[in-house]
Amino acid sequence: MSVAFIFPGQGSQSVGMGKALCDAFPEAKAVFDAADDALHEKLSTLCFEGPEDALKLTANTQPAILTVSIAAHAIFSKRSLIVPAFVAGHSLGEYSALVAAQAMTLADAVRAVRARGTFMQDAVPAGVGAMSAVLGLAPEKVAELCLQAAQGEVVSCANFNDPSQTVIAGHVKAVERAGELLKAAGAKRVLPLPVSAPFHCALMQPVVPRLEAVLGAFKNPVVPVVSNVEAQPNGEGARVKELLLRQVTGSVRWIESVQAMEKAGVTKMIELGPGKVLCGLVKRISKSIECLNVEDPASLEKTLAALGSA
Repeated sequence: MSVAFIFPGQGSQSVGMGKALCDAFPEAKAVFDAADDALHEKLSTLCFEGPEDALKLTANTQPAILTVSIAAHAIFSKRSLIVPAFVAGHSLGEYSALVAAQAMTLADAVRAVRARGTFMQDAVPAGVGAMSAVLGLAPEKVAELCLQAAQGEVVSCANFNDPSQTVIAGHVKAVERAGELLKAAGAKRVLPLPVSAPFHCALMQPVVPRLEAVLGAFKNPVVPVVSNVEAQPNGEGARVKELLLRQVTGSVRWIESVQAMEKAGVTKMIELGPGKVLCGLVKRISKSIECLNVEDPASLEKTLAALGSA
């Protein structure tokens, strides 16, 4: 059995996330305490109690999801002997994967993604950018029609999530033009997303130099980290910063990332963190990979039992 640990990105947050883990397991509480200390604020209270409007702010969402993910990883790792063949995360989740692979510390990671979220919110004025989810059209066709719709503006594929779901991002009017072309080409639905900025497109370029200034050095990961921009495992600490900077404006190649791990022999994936979004995507990408999740004590016990480790 070859296993990969995968970590969710923005959109998986909900008020109350991580509280049951924190209440039940001292090592989960230690993770929340460390994140609070690193940010000099009660991020844990925001996770457990909200308010939802504050939790949804990108600068808060990113460190909050990362902290819940690392808490889930801490309790699972203590109760299972499984050593993953790979780790990977979706967008923000790549930072969680790097913490799990010991390439960066939790404290450095929560500070980095707090800055990343702030820079992303600042990069594009409200109302200038947009994102939409495109359902039921091949990713290659979505990319082709984005090129047609651009007309001197920015619109491109931000996330290749699964074979029937691609997210596009860019200028509002360009995203709207692309949406009309995509529907005419047979997309089942084009859904505008309630996001604060157009992530993973060229409009995020102002983030890159600011993020570069706050990212420190990285250690060699103890487990290969499959990066979003290359969809290939990386084991070199010296390459991590470059990959994270390219990720800001580059597409999240999640389909290829899952396929690369499958090709390398992975048969099970464990999603560590709030929600089960990635398990849903994995199911639609691969018929052979089983995906389990850990987000609270009940899912932990269910996953350990399924793995024969309970």
